[in-house]
Amino acid sequence: MEEYAWILWTVLGVVLIIAEVFTFGFVLFWFGIGALLAALAGWLGLGFGGQFLIFAVVSIALTIMSRTIFANLYQNKNENALKTGMDSLPGQIGTVTSASRGALQEGAVKVFGSTWTAFPVDDKNPLQEGEKVQVVEIKGSSIYVQRVGELPGWREDN
Repeated sequence: MEEYAWILWTVLGVVLIIAEVFTFGFVLFWFGIGALLAALAGWLGLGFGGQFLIFAVVSIALTIMSRTIFANLYQNKNENALKTGMDSLPGQIGTVTSASRGALQEGAVKVFGSTWTAFPVDDKNPLQEGEKVQVVEIKGSSIYVQRVGELPGWREDN
């Protein structure tokens, strides 16, 4: 039976590579390559223990290397990159739609058409309805804001 193990490794490798098409993790492909290399080793006459060792070492090594390469490739190192969604909120100006209330001085601020639960950064100055505030930080689904004195780039009335 051991002389036909390479056929089982080949079938396993092909099945894993085909199954990768239906997954998102990009892991099964490397295990399929490991199985094909184990099949090659079996075809060349290596015992089942050696075949399994080749399968395990190659599969794990390729998976670790691909994770490292993809992590470095897709890691956003550019601070000037375009920020979207919640990442774009810090520094933006919003309007208080609901004044501070309660012990935590919870209010509501409208930024880019969305209303957020907001808290003042400094607890001394509660939010007043209609005032302009700047988003300082996001924590969970809440934003922390500070009052803006003069808005940059706004025209003075003549």
